[in-house]
Amino acid sequence: MGTMNTYSGKKFDPLEMTPDNVFLEDIAHALSLLCRGGGHLKHFYSVGQHSINCAEEARARGWSERMQLACLLHDASEAYISDIIRPVKIHLSNYLEIEGKIMGQIWKRFGLADLSEEENRKWKQIDDDILLYELKELIKGKTEITCRELYSCPDIEEKPWRQVETEFKGLAKAFLKDIKARDTAETCSGGEACK
Repeated sequence: MGTMNTYSGKKFDPLEMTPDNVFLEDIAHALSLLCRGGGHLKHFYSVGQHSINCAEEARARGWSERMQLACLLHDASEAYISDIIRPVKIHLSNYLEIEGKIMGQIWKRFGLADLSEEENRKWKQIDDDILLYELKELIKGKTEITCRELYSCPDIEEKPWRQVETEFKGLAKAFLKDIKARDTAETCSGGEACK
């Protein structure tokens, strides 16, 4: 049984995670320091920045805060088990199982455990669309890639990790606040005050 130490000082076995082990600050910090593509890019571009771009694309498509949050958090498991490039990841069935288990706890922590099949398909589509754009723009020899039409303009400029960490946390907190406010408003009836 192995124990990991997180940025916030939490200690737990990542294979036995619970929603109580999931902390937004740990996710934002780790993803802002984790480079996409195994580091084989024109410049440092983090998983955190990719996630922000996915959330911004969901916003540009007019999707709900809930879906924007799902797009922001879709790679959050990598804060606990790192990133592995897709051509290798598909051959690591145990990795995919572990990733799924950890994502399940993250989804629960942020109220997204009930994402429908359609909602999961939608955030995965944005992830793929942004990935194609990143490949074309950030990897040498991939300029011939045909990207799908995007509704946003992904920010792939090199950014300081602290800026990405702050932006990631700010977006997540805003989405969670908006979702909570909407849910509260929906549960109130007539002129009754909500508690």
